[in-house]
Amino acid sequence: MLIQKLKEKIQYPKLIVLLISVITAYILFQAHFFLEFAKVLNSHGYASIFLAGLLFSYGFTAPFAVGFFIELASEVNPFIAAPLAGIGAVLSDLIIFQFIRASFQDEFEKLKSTWFFQKIHQIFDNHLSDKLKTYTLWTLAGFLIASPFPDEFGVSLISGFTNINRRAFSAISYILNTTGIFIILSLA
Repeated sequence: MLIQKLKEKIQYPKLIVLLISVITAYILFQAHFFLEFAKVLNSHGYASIFLAGLLFSYGFTAPFAVGFFIELASEVNPFIAAPLAGIGAVLSDLIIFQFIRASFQDEFEKLKSTWFFQKIHQIFDNHLSDKLKTYTLWTLAGFLIASPFPDEFGVSLISGFTNINRRAFSAISYILNTTGIFIILSLA
């Protein structure tokens, strides 16, 4: 009964869980959890890097992936680690693309009805050409997929507003994720 009342009062429960996962990942990072976990898997960290790649695509686990990347950056070769993690990220993105892309659909629908999103939609429709809308869509989706932000958003943009096939999506996802992971590893 208490849980039901909480569910009714909380408008964006998935987004709140996402925020909690970011905070938890930060705490675990500060405690060197990711480095210790990587040492358990293997001494070079490449198994951990692949695991982190799998985690990189999901909004709830991306903060943990970034923690792995930062902790292991000094122990792995980014030219090997980024492509390996990119494979893991593509596998996760394909799951999102095929099965989970609608997991946030209910909250997206709520957000679409807010004043802020109505205003943005109006600006896009009234002030941008179709070609510029397409470029903006691909730029935003690409940024979301390459970054530690939830890939669900970028994948939803691509799968919802384009006719891209699975093979082309896989190639784009691999390039974007590998680039983003390489940047994280290089900066760490």
